[in-house]
Amino acid sequence: MLHIKERYFHSSIRSKEATKNILMSFVARGISMVCSLLIVPVTISYVNPTRYGIWLTLSSIIGWILLFDFGLGNGLRNRFAEAMAVDNKELAKQYVSTTYFALGLIMLVFFLILFFINRFISWPTILNIDNSYSEELRQVFAIVSFFFCTSLVVNLFSTILTADQKPGLSAILGAVGQFFSLLIIYFLTLTSEGSLLNMALYYSGVPMLVTLIASIFGFGFTRYKVFRPDLNSVRKGLVRSVISLGIKFFIICVSMIFIFQMMNIIISRELGPNAVTEYNIAFKYFNILTTIILIIVTPFWSAFTDAYQKKDYQWMENSVKKLETVWLLSCIMALIMIVLSNLFYRVWVGDDLDVNVSTTISIAIYVTLYNLAQIYMFMINGIGTVRIQLTIFLVFALVAWPIMTLLCRWQGLPGIVVVPSIVVLLQAVFGKIQIGKVIHCQATGIWLK
Repeated sequence: MLHIKERYFHSSIRSKEATKNILMSFVARGISMVCSLLIVPVTISYVNPTRYGIWLTLSSIIGWILLFDFGLGNGLRNRFAEAMAVDNKELAKQYVSTTYFALGLIMLVFFLILFFINRFISWPTILNIDNSYSEELRQVFAIVSFFFCTSLVVNLFSTILTADQKPGLSAILGAVGQFFSLLIIYFLTLTSEGSLLNMALYYSGVPMLVTLIASIFGFGFTRYKVFRPDLNSVRKGLVRSVISLGIKFFIICVSMIFIFQMMNIIISRELGPNAVTEYNIAFKYFNILTTIILIIVTPFWSAFTDAYQKKDYQWMENSVKKLETVWLLSCIMALIMIVLSNLFYRVWVGDDLDVNVSTTISIAIYVTLYNLAQIYMFMINGIGTVRIQLTIFLVFALVAWPIMTLLCRWQGLPGIVVVPSIVVLLQAVFGKIQIGKVIHCQATGIWLK
C-alpha cells in the first residue's frame, strides 16, 4: 500500500510540474511565436525578398552545425534526468561538467575547421545565385558559424533546465532572445541600409548572449549552482555514457538534415530564392501548430525518463491518451488555418508575396503528421529506445535528395514535402506501436533498443 501511495505521490508531482511548465511555455512560446512572425516582414523589408530567401537557405545550412554536438546535448538531457530520478546530484554534476568540457573542445575544433574551409567555398555556386554575393556570404557564414558553435555550448544550460523538468524556464530564455533580436533588427531598418551582415550578427548573436548571461546567473546564484561545471568534476568515463545514447540522437539528427534541412537548398536550386521565401512563409504559418504541440510535449521527454526509471507505467499510459487528444484538436485547428491562410498572409507580409493554395495545403498536411510523430518520438526519446526511429530516418536519408529533387521538378513546392510527410507518418505509426509495447511491458528486441 505504501508503495502505491508513493508512486501516486510522484505521479501527481510529475503531472503538476508538467502542467506548470506547459503554462509557462505557452506564455514564453507565445511571445516567441509573435516575435517569429513579426521578424519576417521586418527582415524582408530590411533586405528584400530575394536576400531573405538567400538568408533562409544559408542559415539552414549553418543550422546544421547545431546537430554536430555528437548527440551530447540530448545525451546529457537523459543522463541528467536519470541521475536526478535517483537523487544523485553528484553524478548529475559530473555529467554536466563532462559534457561542457567535451562539447566546448569539439566546438572549438569544429569552428576552426569551418573558418578555414570558408575561404574556399563558393557560396554563389552552391546556392545558384549571382557572384556579387560571394564576399558578403563568406563574412556572414563566418559570423554565424561562430555564434552557432558558441550557442551549442551555452545552450547546455537550457538543456539542464529541460532535463530538470523545467522547460518553461528554457522557453522564457528563448523568448527573451528572440524579442531582443526583433527589437534590434527593427531598429536597423530605421537607421541603416539593408545588410545581411548586420542581420546575421544580431539575429544569431543576441539569443546566444541572453543565454550566456542566464547561464552565469543560474550557475552562480540559483539552486543550479550545485551543478556548476568545473574541471575537477570532469570524468572521462562519463563521456562514453553520454555519447553511447547521444550518438543515436546524432545519427538521427544527421539523417534529418538530408530529409528536412536540404529542402531549402533543393528549392533554391530548382525554383529560385523567391520560392524558398514562399515555402518558409507557409511553413512558419503552420509552425504555429508545431510550436503549440512542442510546448505541450516538451515536459514529457524528461518526465517519461523519470517515470520509466520508476516503472510508473499507468502515468505513462494516461499521458499518451491525453497527448493524442491534443493532436486531434490540432487537426481541427489546421483546417481552420487553411481556410484563413490567404487573409493571414496578406495581413502578415502584404501583397508582394503570393503563396499558392496547393503549397499551403501540402505543408498543412506535412506539419500535422509531423506533430503526431513528435508526440511519440518525444516519449520514446525520454525512454532512450530510439533504434526504430533511427532506422527509418537513416533509410530515407539515403534516398531523400534525388527523390525530392525529382518531385520538386514535377510538382513544385507541394512535391518536395511528399518525402518528409511519408517519413513522419511512418515515425508516428511505429512510434505508437513501440510506446504501447513499452507501457504494457511487451517490448523486446529492437522495440527496446
